[in-house]
Amino acid sequence: MRFEWFIAGRYLRAKQRQTFISLITLLSIAGVTVGVMALIIVIAVMAGFEADLKSRILGVESHIVVMKQTERFEEYERVQEAIAQIPGVIGTTPFLTTQAMIRSAGGISGTVVRGIDPRSVGTVIGILDKETLDALMTSQEQHSDAALPPGIVLGKELARHLGVMKGDIVHLISPKGTLTPAGFSPSMKRFRVVGRFESGMYEYDGSLCFVHIEAAQSMLGMDRAVSGIEVKLADVYQARDIAHTITGILGKTFWVRDWMQMNRNLFSALKLEKTVMFIILALIILVAAFNIASSLIMMVMEKTRDIAILKAMGATDTHIRRIFVLKGMIIGVVGTTLGGILGIVLCLLLKRYQFIDLPGDVYYLSKLPVLLKTADIVMIAASSLVICFLSTLYPSRQAARLNPVEAIRHG
Repeated sequence: MRFEWFIAGRYLRAKQRQTFISLITLLSIAGVTVGVMALIIVIAVMAGFEADLKSRILGVESHIVVMKQTERFEEYERVQEAIAQIPGVIGTTPFLTTQAMIRSAGGISGTVVRGIDPRSVGTVIGILDKETLDALMTSQEQHSDAALPPGIVLGKELARHLGVMKGDIVHLISPKGTLTPAGFSPSMKRFRVVGRFESGMYEYDGSLCFVHIEAAQSMLGMDRAVSGIEVKLADVYQARDIAHTITGILGKTFWVRDWMQMNRNLFSALKLEKTVMFIILALIILVAAFNIASSLIMMVMEKTRDIAILKAMGATDTHIRRIFVLKGMIIGVVGTTLGGILGIVLCLLLKRYQFIDLPGDVYYLSKLPVLLKTADIVMIAASSLVICFLSTLYPSRQAARLNPVEAIRHG
């Protein structure tokens, strides 16, 4: 292999009459460099978006949700105790959810009402801080003792739409009501705004509100019944296995779903976008690979006499093939290495200095999130090298097939 490396290196250093071939070689290296760099940056940004989105979703939603399929779910405390015994479970909390209309002096809107237990919800979701949970708990105690309105926590965008601030009164209008001689009368209950939350996702900030679970039960006439139990795990990626364990313990009368199942469409779309972007940007490397093939073909035509002399001196077809494969792979390795270094450096700079701003009215983020994954970098580098290797096969085969006698005669 030593003399193949020596000759491949010599061929890379073109003479004056091979300036055009040398230019194509430089363009090939530049093409591979740009392609690898662009792939690393784009894939890192998309991975950052996915990780940030996952973090925001899990700040509002739990890792696993357990609901009863048929009867009213009143024995939730017993079920909570059973789930809490499973290894990997670090928190459980009951919840009650319904859709309603919310009205204030400044407007009206649809909303998703989630009744929570302030004493345990903090162990499962992190969107509500301790001060807000304490205010929700205190307002419920005051409501029970002094007939004051119970508390409600609104999403930032929902509060802005309604034009309310902390201490203002809002009305929740539930679809569940009573039938009177005058017609159907919906259930309406007064609440006092005790706080607001911001998840960074309009889907939640513009439509979700939290109330004490007892206030929700009272509004819906559900006594001690709940919609289900939310579960938090030590490792979010064990959700599917633990969900199966919970199903095995509770039986098929319970509906158990993990966070990946509940957000399957969203993450499938993100995965598809990432794959499509990889394919599109890999075309840059593919174009560079065609340049590598072109430069090798012209090199074969230029070095026909040299190849014939090498064969006459005892070089085999395998030796000749290796020379041109090595020349192409040197271009690929240099381009991939430069592209990898530039891509990683730019990602680190982007992550540290955040010099690209995003319009806040379009995206839920103001800065580009960046997440470098070793697996992504290895996959991009390997793909680049494979494409470059494939581009050398045809030219190297043509070089190996040259007849030394004919080559010397016509060289």
